[in-house]
Amino acid sequence: MPPTPRLSPRNVRVLETMLLIFLLALIMWKHNGSSLFLQICCSRHHWPTDQQPLAAQAKTDRAATEHWRKKQLRRKMGKSEIILKAEKLVESAMKGNDASHDAAHAFRVRDLALSLAREEGLATSPDSMLIVELAALLHDIGDYKYMRDPSEGKIVEDFLVKEGVDEDIKTRILNIIKGMGFKEEVGGLKLSTHYPEFGVVQDADRLDAIGAIGIARCFTFGGSKNRVLHDPNIKPRLDLSKEKYMNKDEQTTVNHFHEKLLKLKELMKTKAGQRRAERRHKFMEEFLEEFYEEWDGSA
Repeated sequence: MPPTPRLSPRNVRVLETMLLIFLLALIMWKHNGSSLFLQICCSRHHWPTDQQPLAAQAKTDRAATEHWRKKQLRRKMGKSEIILKAEKLVESAMKGNDASHDAAHAFRVRDLALSLAREEGLATSPDSMLIVELAALLHDIGDYKYMRDPSEGKIVEDFLVKEGVDEDIKTRILNIIKGMGFKEEVGGLKLSTHYPEFGVVQDADRLDAIGAIGIARCFTFGGSKNRVLHDPNIKPRLDLSKEKYMNKDEQTTVNHFHEKLLKLKELMKTKAGQRRAERRHKFMEEFLEEFYEEWDGSA
């Protein structure tokens, strides 16, 4: 009988490594990590050799495992599916709007609102942060200034229903959007102020209406409506009702600063919003001072 072949110590290590890989593959396959695991094996694994001690190989394997763990963590920390869908809805629904009320405006308001929410202590509630983000993203869809068809007024509600948003969360989002406009405030409407999320979303929208970006948006909107830049003979309307505010006939772009934008600092609902509004408000005042001097030829 021929003698039974014996494995060398090196071959034993190879077999042990292959068995370990097989077991890890089964575990990762169960946790949807098979694709990444194969990439790790192909790109980072090397068979043990006399030149690469097992300790070094173990270090490589640990690094690969840590890489996979961090990637899974980043995936969990990423945007939820409904937020991604909301962003796509914003881009499609606001396509064609001028740059004062485009998708970029909605995304800035979202970022501002989330930042304010964290400063106001809402980050401990996932539901509150979801309400803030969705309300901020969707707040200008169906805006009367850009509405081409009455059905556009139902786009946001239909989206929330289709995505199966919880009834209470959906109601809060819709009420926040309905009550956050300046025209609603001058008209005395107070639907949503008891929601903790309302203030941060409204303040975020108003912060984007003042400061450097607010100035750019103001002139962009005025230009899109072919409004007069400035006429000293047309005075700002200081005591406005909702109906008067919505009637922009014979109004100038610069008057909009006095009729609305310079009032927003005092209308901020949150402490965080008030702090940020100070700097932006001051910038607008300095801009208008320079504007009038240049208009008069004195600068």
